[in-house]
Amino acid sequence: MLVFAAIAPHATHALVDSEPGGAETRSAMAELGRLFAAARPDAVIVLTPHSVHVEGAMAVVMASSAAGDLARWGAPEIELGVPLDTALAESTRDAIRAAGIPVAGISYGGNDPAQAVMPLDWASLIPLWWMGGRADPQVPAVIVSPARDLPAEAHVRAGAALAEALSRAGTRAALVASCDHGHGHQADGPYGFRAESAVYDELVCSLVREERLGAVAAIDPELVRAAAADSWWQMLILAGALGRGWRGQLLSYECPTYVGLMCAAYAPDGH
Repeated sequence: MLVFAAIAPHATHALVDSEPGGAETRSAMAELGRLFAAARPDAVIVLTPHSVHVEGAMAVVMASSAAGDLARWGAPEIELGVPLDTALAESTRDAIRAAGIPVAGISYGGNDPAQAVMPLDWASLIPLWWMGGRADPQVPAVIVSPARDLPAEAHVRAGAALAEALSRAGTRAALVASCDHGHGHQADGPYGFRAESAVYDELVCSLVREERLGAVAAIDPELVRAAAADSWWQMLILAGALGRGWRGQLLSYECPTYVGLMCAAYAPDGH
């Protein structure tokens, strides 16, 4: 069963304190880590936009471990290896498939899952750095990729199927939507200036603040595209998984560079 959920950014500012700005985000990430630990999950499921992309299908990593670093982002000293929960990965894949949603199990390296080490993408590494990846013992992870060529309702159904499978299994799990929001806040950024980025970010922050996460399904896909947002699909799955009976808290939002960063925590009502 789900015992904790979060929306967490994956920009380097969310981890590396040498970056200009981002102190509010790093403080909120530390709070997410504290809340995560207090919930005592046995596994953590990460919804990432930056792992393998499969045309027309979601993807679940079936390898037994994952490892990576932030060398690409100028922080080669940041390295992390995590165990993956292969049994829960199978259950996750099967639940999504049973809901009629295309999904593929993926792996890397060794053909024996026990020997396979999946490259750990930065959108998984950074949230796991704060939530489970450095715990003693480490909290096993499951890594899931959405599919941007599938409709919004398929992502919502996938989240609901995932939560139902966890409930049947009785597994105490945390669900983390790894999200960077609009990418067009600065003219000198890689996406240029896009006024829609501020519009999109204000909208998703208001939905989280007002505890109307389910309304992300009503966001116009054209706004998502124009804002160069990197969060909608993961939030759709999260919304489907949480449904009713959860209490959310917006911990932080800031835009230290060209991209908007939000931290939010979710706990079951009564906790």
